[in-house]
Amino acid sequence: MVRRCNAVGVRIYVDVLLNHMAASYDGVVSGTGGSIAYPNAKYFPAVPYTEQDFHSTCDIQDWNDRFQVQNCELVCLKDLDQTSDRVRAKLLGFLNHLIELGAAGFRVDAAKHVPAKDLKLIYESMHDLNIAHGFARNTRPFVYQEVVDYGFEQISKYEYSPLGAVTEFRFSEEIGGAFRGYNQIKWLRNWGPEWSFLPSEHAFVFVDNHDNQRDGGNVLTYKNAKQYKMATAFALAYPYGITRVMSSFDFQDRDQAPPADENEQILSPEFDADGACVNGWVCEHRWRQIYNMVGFKNAVRGTDVSNWWDNDDNQIAFCRGNRGFIAFNGNSWDMKERLYTCLPAGVYCDVISGALVNGKCTSKTVVVDDWGYADINLGANEFDGVLAVHVNAKL
Repeated sequence: MVRRCNAVGVRIYVDVLLNHMAASYDGVVSGTGGSIAYPNAKYFPAVPYTEQDFHSTCDIQDWNDRFQVQNCELVCLKDLDQTSDRVRAKLLGFLNHLIELGAAGFRVDAAKHVPAKDLKLIYESMHDLNIAHGFARNTRPFVYQEVVDYGFEQISKYEYSPLGAVTEFRFSEEIGGAFRGYNQIKWLRNWGPEWSFLPSEHAFVFVDNHDNQRDGGNVLTYKNAKQYKMATAFALAYPYGITRVMSSFDFQDRDQAPPADENEQILSPEFDADGACVNGWVCEHRWRQIYNMVGFKNAVRGTDVSNWWDNDDNQIAFCRGNRGFIAFNGNSWDMKERLYTCLPAGVYCDVISGALVNGKCTSKTVVVDDWGYADINLGANEFDGVLAVHVNAKL
C-alpha cells in the first residue's frame, strides 16, 4: 500500500505510540500479527518487553505534576521507560522499520507524556527517508507531536517545538469560537502567535481532529456543516501553520466504531455520483468546498495576506498577494460590497460554490475590473458563507 501511495505522490505519516503499551488486563490478550501479551504483568513477548522496561505502576492524579504526567500511567496504559537504552532501541527499531517501508514521517501520540529530551534522542537516531520510495537523499522524516497545551499546562508545547511540529490545539478552540459567533471574525486579522499560538513553522493546525471532534465545546465538526466549511476555508486561506484537513466517519456517541459489517470488518467508503462518501463515512476531504480550498492554498503559496477588509463585525475579506481573494459572511444579513481583490482584470470562478470545468464556471462568477475591484455578494442564507477566487480559476 505504501509503495502504491508513494508512486502517485501520496505520503504516509504513521500514527505511532512511543509512550505506552496496552491497558490493564488480568490475563492474556491477543495482539496484532498473532502476538499475545500479559498487560498486568507488563510482559509483551513479541517485542519483547518485560516489567523492567516500564515505569512503576501509578495513576496520573494531578495533571499539574510533571512527574506523574510523564512517569505514571495514562488511563491505565502501561508506561514505558524511555530513559532506558533498551526501550529507546526498541522504539527506534520500530520507527526505522516504518521508514524502510516508505513512511514519510510520524504523528507521535501522547508526546507530552514522554520527556522531550528522551524523544530528542530517538528522533536524532532515525534513518533518513528511503530513497527507494522516491525521497531525495538526506531527507529527514517529518514529525508532528501531540502535545495538548491550552496555555495553562505544566508541560508546555514549547518544550517540544525544537524537535518538530506540535499540535496547536488552541487553534481548534479559537477558530471554532469565532465561526460559532462567540467572537467576531474581524479579530482573525492577526491570526497566529498573537493569539498565543506557536510560531507558524512549528504549529500543526486543524479545525478538528479525531479526539476533540468528540469532546464538544467550541470545536466545530462536520455536524456544523456551514460553519465548519467556513472555518476550514479560513484555515486553508490564511498563511499560518501546517494545515491538516480532517476525514472522518459519522458517529452518534463518543466511542462509536467506524462503519463495519456484521462480522465487525471495517467497510470501505462508497461514493455517490458527486464523489461524496456514503455508507457511514463523512470524508470531509471530499467536500467540494474543502478540496477546492486546497487548490486555493496551492495557488497562493508564497504570498502574504494583504488588503484586509472587514465591516467591524463578522464580514471579512482579504487578498493573498495578487493570486487569490477570499470573503466571508458570518452576519445574519447579506454582504454586498465593492472590494479590491488584488487580482488581474477578468472573470473568475468561485471555487466554493462551484469550479472551473472545461473552460466554464459551474456556479458563481466574480468579475474583476481593470482596477482590481469586484462586486462581492454573499447572502446570509447561502449554503456556504464564503467565496474564494484565484488565478488558476480564471476564465
